This record gives sequence, C-alpha cells and structure tokens, in this order.
Amino acid sequence: MDALPPEALLENASPPMREVAEWLRDLVRRTLPEVEERVRTGWGIIGYDIPLGRRRTAFIAWVWAQPEHVHLGFPQGHLMRDPNGLLDGAGVTKRARWTTHTPTERLPDATVEGLLREAARVATLSRDERVAMEMAAAEARDQGDQP
Repeated sequence: MDALPPEALLENASPPMREVAEWLRDLVRRTLPEVEERVRTGWGIIGYDIPLGRRRTAFIAWVWAQPEHVHLGFPQGHLMRDPNGLLDGAGVTKRARWTTHTPTERLPDATVEGLLREAARVATLSRDERVAMEMAAAEARDQGDQP
C-alpha cells in the first residue's frame, strides 16, 4: 500500500487552515532538513521523524490541521525547554505539548524554528538523559516548583 502524501491529507482542510499547515510544513523542513515527513493516517496528522542512526528515527513533531486551527505538536514536549510558556498541553497530556496557529494568530517563524530545534535536541538525548530529566521534573513538581 502506498503512503498517503501530506497534500492528500490536507485536501479536506479549509483553504485557510491548509495555508497554515503548509506554512508549518515548510518551517519544519527548512529548520530540520534531515527530517522524514510522513502521514500517520490513523491519527490524521503529518508526522516528522529525525534520523538517529542508520536504522533508527525518533518522532519529534506533528502538524495537525483541524477545522478551527492547526497544531504543531511535540510528542516529548514535556522535556522541552519552554522559557516563554508557549507550549500548551500541561495538565491535558502527560508528555505531548503543542502550539496552536490560525490564519490570524501565528507564532513568528524564528520562534517556531527555536521550538523545532529544541524538539530535535530532546529527541537526540539518550534514554538515560531523558529519564534523569523526567525524574528532576517530577521532583520539582513534588516540591511545588512547577505546575
């Protein structure tokens, strides 16, 4: 079975949301040219994987066009540095975080590029580094330092 191209997934989106999704797709590919883009049909998203070696990749981001907005999401967003509090999803999901964009409300390109580079940094951490970060975050929450 042939893979569904991203353009085919976006055919059903309204023209304004398709434009936002295409803007995000372009930013992802320009910022991280090594990423592999593919539709994850079960979720209805465009996913991005970064190569970690000859046969390994890590899922680092997604673009999800919905009728009212488009999400740029990060499966390991809970580990990302977010000093400006741009990522949504804390308290909604355990790990994933996202930004929301509309034709009239978008983050600046440079800001999105920074989030994408941070997602790539997190994706390339070793398992031990990720576990240590998760333990430190849990300890901070327990001490009331974070929400």
